[in-house]
Amino acid sequence: MDVLIGILLFCSIICVIYLVRDIQKLNKVSRKYQSNADNLSIVNTNLENQLNELRNSSHRHESSLSSLNNRLLEQKTSHDSRESHLQKTISGLQEALSVEQKNITVRELELRTKETKLEKNLTEVQKNLEEETESRKKVLSQKKSSEVRLGHIAETLAPFLDQFDFDPENCTFLGKPIDYISFDDDAVTLIEIKSGKSQLNAKQRHIRDLVKNNQVNWKEIRIQ
Repeated sequence: MDVLIGILLFCSIICVIYLVRDIQKLNKVSRKYQSNADNLSIVNTNLENQLNELRNSSHRHESSLSSLNNRLLEQKTSHDSRESHLQKTISGLQEALSVEQKNITVRELELRTKETKLEKNLTEVQKNLEEETESRKKVLSQKKSSEVRLGHIAETLAPFLDQFDFDPENCTFLGKPIDYISFDDDAVTLIEIKSGKSQLNAKQRHIRDLVKNNQVNWKEIRIQ
């Protein structure tokens, strides 16, 4: 009986020893799991903080993105408005240019028509001017011929006119370069007859100047 009790006690002691070891192992595992749990809690807290930061950052980015979208929308609206205004302006300028080109075409046609008329008128005027010039040349030629004939008649009839102050019997007709020379008792006079507005020629003026300067000489030539 005592042996049996001893065996039971021995078995009990061995069981207690194994139980204590198991408890110690369980405590170690528990502490390990507790440490892991604490670490997991810290990691979870960090993850939650990072998640919150990401959420806040996401909200900020969403706000910035929304603001950027609003700015882009405003810029697009402004750009569309400017583009519409520019297109209207370009369209107006194109219409004005088209109208101006049409006006220029019409003006060019009018100018060409006027130029053609002016060229025709100029041709007619030139033709009339040439005809008038020829007519005047003929008239002047006839006038000069008439004046020459009238001068010859005047030269011939001068001694018998009232304006002739010399005695025709004392006058001798030379013709060139002086019409008459008068031999009066008190003077020898060279006489040139002019009619109308006719003037002395260069030779006649030279003879007149010689006489006025007393450059008139007498020379007697004897022929053997």
